[in-house]
Amino acid sequence: MIDKTFESIERAVADIHDGATVMIGGFGNAGMPAALIDALIVQGARELTIVNNNAGNGDTGLAALLAAGRVRKIICSFPRQADSQHFDALYRAGKIELELTPQGNLVERIRAAGAGIGGFFTPTGYGTLLAAGKETREINGRMYVLESPIHADFALIKALHGDRWGNLVYRKTARNFGPIMAMAAKITVAQVQKVVALGELDPEAIVTPGIFVQRVVQEAL
Repeated sequence: MIDKTFESIERAVADIHDGATVMIGGFGNAGMPAALIDALIVQGARELTIVNNNAGNGDTGLAALLAAGRVRKIICSFPRQADSQHFDALYRAGKIELELTPQGNLVERIRAAGAGIGGFFTPTGYGTLLAAGKETREINGRMYVLESPIHADFALIKALHGDRWGNLVYRKTARNFGPIMAMAAKITVAQVQKVVALGELDPEAIVTPGIFVQRVVQEAL
């Protein structure tokens, strides 16, 4: 019997190792798996490479992970905002590495990993510092930059409902990066509001099929 549910959030992240590459879903707070991040902080893994849309805001979630000194490198498209003080302080002190990636490129790099694509050419970033050291090519009279896929050891994502097979549905914009990150990681951990019985999810409404999810854990009630 296939049952991917975990009885505790702590157990679901227990084997995330030092130096792991971890994708974390969310667009700001929308869809951010805060409970999984909190459990990762307690778990203690260090020297992490984090892939996320931004570099944390305020003092919770990803920002708290940064403040705890657990992140060696972050790959994101939007590192600075009004309340990104923890990233700002770490970056200015030379304590964190930043790989800045335009948002469209970030999405496609993650998607490429999940689709088994070895790389792709995009015009975004050509002629800027973001293209430094990368292969460029002229295609139909326009210059393009070769971008590589981003693979991860783990993906921590948030969904609305999931079943024991790992099928997921999301709530509106909380969906954001979750589906593609689930495809690009070796182990995907989904934090869900509720684990429902098999058959309760409409097959036509399932966004992330269970084949891309290894662990499902329900938020504490």
